[in-house]
Amino acid sequence: MKHFLLALLAASAAAFHAPVALAQAAGSGEPVDGIVAVVNEDIVLRSELDHQVAQVTTQFANNPSQLPPRDVLERQLLDRLILQKLQIAKAADSGIKISDAQIDQTLTQIAGQNHLEVGQLRGAIESQGLDYGQFRNNVRDQLLVQQLRQRIGQSRAQVSEAEIDSLIKNGQVRSGQLHTAHIVINVPEGATPDQIDAARTKADDVVKQIRGGMDFGAAAIRYSNAEDALQGGDLGWRNVNELPPAFIDATEKMQEGEVTEPLRGPNGFHIIKLVGKRDGGAQMITEYNVQHILIKTSELVSSEQAKQKIEDIRRRIVGGEDFAKAAADYSQETETARLGGDMGWFAADAYGPKVQGIIDGLKKGEVSQPFEAPPGWHLLKLVDSRQSDKAGEMQRAEAKNMIFQRKAEEEYTSFLRQLRSEAYVEIRLPGGDTGASKPAS
Repeated sequence: MKHFLLALLAASAAAFHAPVALAQAAGSGEPVDGIVAVVNEDIVLRSELDHQVAQVTTQFANNPSQLPPRDVLERQLLDRLILQKLQIAKAADSGIKISDAQIDQTLTQIAGQNHLEVGQLRGAIESQGLDYGQFRNNVRDQLLVQQLRQRIGQSRAQVSEAEIDSLIKNGQVRSGQLHTAHIVINVPEGATPDQIDAARTKADDVVKQIRGGMDFGAAAIRYSNAEDALQGGDLGWRNVNELPPAFIDATEKMQEGEVTEPLRGPNGFHIIKLVGKRDGGAQMITEYNVQHILIKTSELVSSEQAKQKIEDIRRRIVGGEDFAKAAADYSQETETARLGGDMGWFAADAYGPKVQGIIDGLKKGEVSQPFEAPPGWHLLKLVDSRQSDKAGEMQRAEAKNMIFQRKAEEEYTSFLRQLRSEAYVEIRLPGGDTGASKPAS
């Protein structure tokens, strides 16, 4: 999340300063901020690109020689800005909307991960000379792209039970986690043998430079065509089953810090660095059997009234009344009331951290204090607890997620290629390719 905060700060700087630069130029008689790319009906301003470049060069201020020449870096960053704008526009056209509540929740998460309150986060943003409102807009854009990615994956990546069975039968569902980073050297769609050889030669040269002492993150920024290149290609910690089989096989016998030879993939050549490994751990989980009583709040029943009623019910239960009878008589949770409030067996975290904390504080047979959570006031009784081996269930869930993640990633990569190829993009960088790609169909 810290990387997310830094990325948002950088992107917000570009988005915020671009219109300011235009206004200042217009008022001072200086040349108006230039356009470096036309993207369908949108544009990329020179100031947007300059701030992206400034962010990267600041990051590598102590090792500037590890960055590519200015013109190469500009083109790489411009390509990413173009793709970002295309994704945001596509999300908007698809009817994806982000509410203020979703933005507030994300800002709270960002602040928490950086050990800040939301007010402190705002202060940190404004101390960088950024506009907080524009920062919120940038968070909205990030969430739009996330939801677009989820929608594409969910609509195109289907997983069958037969695929899950086959994966488990072949022993391809593994435990543990890997922390990896990667560099992608793209090969054009329908590439000629000469283009493939050129990409392979480039990938070999990148590996040689890294093994010769070049920082992997700097190499990713300089050479990688992946979306996460600006983060040094860092993929973070992931369950091994979420990674492509080639990643797992290549890193199986590697030591931390080692880098693979270039691996041929569907879209080009991949260079992988193993940052870390850790075991998956045991698959034993704690389950609880709990009885439950609910008194709902409504326009006719205030929170205080519901609280008084459930406190009265608890007094009678503590005084000797059977919990199951009280649940059947008074609980407004219809599904469990007819079962005497029995919620069956469930995992410790099934109903969120608040409920888990309350249950963890109960002894067997003990009744909780009333507590409020949507849709009203609740009372719980811990009937029993047990340790369960969920290896089989977890293995199937892991296998399904593994297949889905791989398919979703492939589908979204294909979607981005199509999105880019169908867009009208005109590059206006000095000395670069100023031609326009074909317009969208």
